[in-house]
Amino acid sequence: MYESEIFKKLKNSLFGVFLLLTLSAFGQQQEIFGTVVSSDDGLGIPGVNVIEKGTTNGTSTDFDGNYSITVSNKDAILIFSYIGFVAQEQPLNGNSTLNVTLREDVSALDEVVVVGYGTSKKSDITGSVSSVKAEELAAFPVLTAEQSLQGRAAGVAVQSNNGGEPGAPISISIRGNTSIGASSEALVVVDGFVGGTLPQPSDIESIEILKDASATAIYGSRGANGVILVTTKKGSKGRMAIELNSSYSSQSVSERLELLNASEFATYRQAINPTYEQGTANIDWQDLIYTTGSVANHQLSFSGGSEKINYYVSGNYFNQEGVVINSGFERFSFLSNIDVQATDKLKLGFNAFANVGNRDGVQSQATSGGSGGGDVISTAYRFAPDTPVQDANGVNTTNPVGDQFDNPFAIATESIDETKTDDYRANFYADYQIIDGLSFKTTFGYGTTNSTRGRFQPSTLIGQASNQGGIGSIQAIKRKDILSENYLTYTKEIGKGNLTALLGYSYQKTRTESFGAAAQNFISNSLSYFNLGAGSDIQTPFSSLVEREIVSQFGRLNYEYDDRYLVTFTARRDGSSNFSRNNKYAFFPSGAIGWRISNEEFLRNNTTISNLKFRASYGLTGNPAISPYQSLASFSRIYSNVGDQAVNAVVPEQLANPDLKWETSYQTNIGFDLGLLDNKIVMTFDYYTIDTKDLILGDSSAPEYIGFANLTSLRNIGEINNRGLEITLNTKNITNENFSWSTDFNWSRNRNEVIKLVDGQDIFLDSSPGSFLQDETHLLREGEAVGVFWGYEYRGVNQGTPETGTAGFAETGAGDELFTDIDGDGVITGADRKIIGDPNPDWIAGFNNNLRYKDFDLNIFFQASVGGDIFSYTFLELASGESNATPEVLNAWTPSNTNTNIPSAAVREKRITDRFVYDGSYIRLKNLALGYNIPQDIVSKFGMQSVRLGVSGQNLLTFTDFPGTDPEASYQSQGNLNSNVNRGFDYGSYPNIRAYTVSLNLKF
Repeated sequence: MYESEIFKKLKNSLFGVFLLLTLSAFGQQQEIFGTVVSSDDGLGIPGVNVIEKGTTNGTSTDFDGNYSITVSNKDAILIFSYIGFVAQEQPLNGNSTLNVTLREDVSALDEVVVVGYGTSKKSDITGSVSSVKAEELAAFPVLTAEQSLQGRAAGVAVQSNNGGEPGAPISISIRGNTSIGASSEALVVVDGFVGGTLPQPSDIESIEILKDASATAIYGSRGANGVILVTTKKGSKGRMAIELNSSYSSQSVSERLELLNASEFATYRQAINPTYEQGTANIDWQDLIYTTGSVANHQLSFSGGSEKINYYVSGNYFNQEGVVINSGFERFSFLSNIDVQATDKLKLGFNAFANVGNRDGVQSQATSGGSGGGDVISTAYRFAPDTPVQDANGVNTTNPVGDQFDNPFAIATESIDETKTDDYRANFYADYQIIDGLSFKTTFGYGTTNSTRGRFQPSTLIGQASNQGGIGSIQAIKRKDILSENYLTYTKEIGKGNLTALLGYSYQKTRTESFGAAAQNFISNSLSYFNLGAGSDIQTPFSSLVEREIVSQFGRLNYEYDDRYLVTFTARRDGSSNFSRNNKYAFFPSGAIGWRISNEEFLRNNTTISNLKFRASYGLTGNPAISPYQSLASFSRIYSNVGDQAVNAVVPEQLANPDLKWETSYQTNIGFDLGLLDNKIVMTFDYYTIDTKDLILGDSSAPEYIGFANLTSLRNIGEINNRGLEITLNTKNITNENFSWSTDFNWSRNRNEVIKLVDGQDIFLDSSPGSFLQDETHLLREGEAVGVFWGYEYRGVNQGTPETGTAGFAETGAGDELFTDIDGDGVITGADRKIIGDPNPDWIAGFNNNLRYKDFDLNIFFQASVGGDIFSYTFLELASGESNATPEVLNAWTPSNTNTNIPSAAVREKRITDRFVYDGSYIRLKNLALGYNIPQDIVSKFGMQSVRLGVSGQNLLTFTDFPGTDPEASYQSQGNLNSNVNRGFDYGSYPNIRAYTVSLNLKF
């Protein structure tokens, strides 16, 4: 109507004619909406390229397969293409809505699997590789992508080092522990940068987990613990896509300990000390320190591209308020990927990552100190419930019985523990096609991490800092990484076969600077750690510089013949500055074969077996296992006197060993890949064994004539074995237009065994809190699993006459503890200790279900661990009679209550016994999520491609017999943060969390 009026007014004007033609041309443009789904299951396909034929105009589908594109005219033709599917051309024929169903292209379906320094069709892989989908990583809000991996892949164990603490580090181990003294953390490679930090899950396109030697040997000395390859998202050809992901979670403590209230506590104390008088308060300290936490997670990304350049830029804000008061974590992160086709032969790319975080911590997992009173969590369990937060004079209270430590509320609200971290990484690459089939790629990466931790305990904390007038400290670490890698890739068809050869060189240098300072006796608590000079008692500062270099040459040869027979050879030679001159270099080869049995004539047309492949590999991978300079002689500082003067002096601490060499893992893997009924059922089986030899252990058997006691040397003398089975099952249970249901299940079992130690002697270890005054809690013994618990076997309560084969310590009266008298001497001593538990689980599993009904989708994800024991220092301490306790003490032995397993109320030594060993098995509903995609015809009216709403719950249910707060407990005592042998202990850990989340996804 409006256009015809203009025409009438301007019909005698040339300008009017021109305007009409212009409007008519514009009117030919039309915005098209639609959804692209898979013919196999009816689910939307993200990332499908949608191009207007004959132009560069294009876009890509969003997470749910939706797209919108403005075309030049209503009769345009759209081309839909995606790796693994047959491309389609579809004319519009005047329609504004075009929905497309793509059929899987079996021959191209596997071309997206990333391997070390390249990609490969999954059907051509001879090693053991697991893939985790992007949608699995972003299924629910987490702090890091490491948490998203838990339960997602067979043989991969993910463990928080401190429960649900905001910003707590995450440990990932693949196929057990391949070392004793060195880290067994998997190597992380992000967009080719070795040792990179994982970005946000929503920035990740795919994760491949390399597990056996055939897959990991290309990384040589750092591949023994498995490799996690991370590929971040990139832009695609088409108009700019803008995506907003936003979620908010409300969090609470998943479990609490049941403890005595004020009156029960007073009754219990009076059974120990009849003169005890009940205090005036009745406080549940857990109520005071626990609060409702929250997580806000917001991400905005831009992506797009043209014929020559593609880009992806993302910014993320994450803010977590912890469930313990005054704890939290805030982080800003940035990621960008730019790829440029500079010429027909040259492709350039640049990747940048930045991460700025600030963690407000509370003291937990107390490690040392006379009373162990600086830990908020354990003191909340131990502190007397009949004592107020402050006394009548407004002074913070201390525990009225046992050790005089501060109350947990005062510790949580008045202590300061802040960690600020800046993490930056930049990576550049150039890929040049020299001739047909031969390309050269060079990469250069630079990364830097700066971390500063400041701590302050004011003088108002009576038990911790009043005598010192306040305690402040600051520590800073600066790390720089330089990585340069260069490699040639050659591909060639040879008859019925395809050859791919890779040859490369790598250089990486790491420089770490650190320093720290501390002071006491401050003139004011308001200065915190920002002015250490205000403390009159300046502590001895420290500083250090550590440099490490690794130079490597590597190569790989893949040959596939007739789409049936596969051969892979890989080798890497690493040289490390960590070692002395005699063994700086080591060689790590591997070989693998594969047989695609389903492509043999006798199975080619089988209607049941759609895929069957046999794989076998053997190879060597390594672990540097020592820090720089550890192969050299070292000295420790002592104070000495020269006359009346105190002077610094040094004494030998460790002998040099120029023959020290790499720890080496000899790995064998045998596997099958099976697909049934057109791959509606896909199964993977892997059996592996890993013999790690030349373990580096300390030997303190230096001869006495050297003149120094406890002088050690590092030697290659240990050996351990890991063997296990992994099963993965993926099924498409129901697939139709309106409803689909798929299931992913993985199960893995690992057994480790100590094969060889120094002279066959046991190695005794201690992970107990310093206040426990223990020296042996677990051990390494030939023929046993790594890190088994070591202690006494509890046999119940002495009824007056100990039963045969039992005895006690000094306490031998009725109501006292009885233990197994192993040596039969009638008294319990250190000789009566035995192995009392094994922290290593029998198996771990993940069970994931995805259901879709029209525009609704539902995810149900369970994660399980069965068989690992837990030793609880928490319950040991609560049973010691030194503080508050659990209600079980109300059933303690008395002359009138003899039918009980609980000894009489008394203050007892904290002994390591199997009374406090529990089955740590659990099955956990990790995630339950419901999503709704608003129909396309509605969202298009607002100029958007898609809108998705979601609600979800995390850690909603846990089925376990463990009586503590969390069967995933992981107490990491000081100095053992990454220890392979310090596992299965529980004490003062930050609680795990239960969360409810709402989320919104918008795409323009």
